[in-house]
Amino acid sequence: MPRRAPRPAPVTPTTPCPCGLPKAYGECCGRFHAGAAVAPSAEALMRSRYCAFVVGDVAYLLKSWHPRTRPAQLELDPDMRWTGLEILDRADGSAFHDRGTVTFRASYRGGELCERSRFERVGGEWVYVDGEFLD
Repeated sequence: MPRRAPRPAPVTPTTPCPCGLPKAYGECCGRFHAGAAVAPSAEALMRSRYCAFVVGDVAYLLKSWHPRTRPAQLELDPDMRWTGLEILDRADGSAFHDRGTVTFRASYRGGELCERSRFERVGGEWVYVDGEFLD
């Protein structure tokens, strides 16, 4: 019988944020997940969405998805283990913009994916529109 990899330690408000910034999860992306704040930039939203995949927060992923492109439902693979995030590029997406892109590499146990994600503001808040996978 094959052995399963050990489950990673749970993410708590005081553990390092999975997005890679030097803050605790509760002070970083966790506050967006809890609804205590909104992401101030496209990059911050992208980082918080990556963290939502790490912690399995489907509600936040759907809430932060543009209504025009949001799926009716989302199921995450419970065996997926995300292991790191690297921001490769960003364009626009600040408080002075209505649109922005973030190109990133997300690593997972056994591989990685690269995506250029597009973001827009809806009702003053950043939302994910869609993405293009890169080789």
